[in-house]
Amino acid sequence: MSGAQEDSALTERRLRMVADQLVRRDIRDPRVLTAMSKVPRHLFVPTDQVAEAYSDGPLSIGHGQTISQPYIVASMTQSLKLGRESRVLEIGTGSGYQTAILAEVAAEVYSVEIVPDLLRVAERRLLELGYQNIRTRLGDGAMGWSEYAPFDGILVTAAAPVVPETLLTQLGSGGRMAIPVILSEARQELRLITRTGSGMVEEPMYDVRFVLMQGEVQYRGRRPMS
Repeated sequence: MSGAQEDSALTERRLRMVADQLVRRDIRDPRVLTAMSKVPRHLFVPTDQVAEAYSDGPLSIGHGQTISQPYIVASMTQSLKLGRESRVLEIGTGSGYQTAILAEVAAEVYSVEIVPDLLRVAERRLLELGYQNIRTRLGDGAMGWSEYAPFDGILVTAAAPVVPETLLTQLGSGGRMAIPVILSEARQELRLITRTGSGMVEEPMYDVRFVLMQGEVQYRGRRPMS
């Protein structure tokens, strides 16, 4: 197969992914759908998994980490209700795929990754794709990135036993945070947290299965909602 033919086939599979996995479910935000149609997910997975890049599930990217299921990426992004001028913090750069989707939707993306090798690969990939509105750094995601706070949205790509208080303090007025919370060894729940004029409002979204957040999060934050 020639390069041109391969590119065409991958593009077709990406558009089919959007139609079958996203539009047929509950993804309605046109800017999220456009981003998911544009960003080449196959460039963010290991070369031996390119054939599975647009499948309806997560894929391993090494170091015990994964690239999330396309639906989860789209759903979490949509839940933040980001505007063209929004500034968003991502906890867990991983492969860089979710970072790229956020960069297509928001004005500025700040992404923190704790695994050095993953961060190096993601930074190179995002640079090659021409993104100019992304800042990345190596660090403990539970600490956020206070230098650039407050944020209009915070998206956490690893499950935490508690919601880190530090991240809550970096969420701006009206801001929204999507975070998977560990309820038990067998269950995780995606939560949407909104900063309102009267305080934080937590809403359960649906059960998920994420890799566990690394770092000192187990010693920080607050207990999850029962």
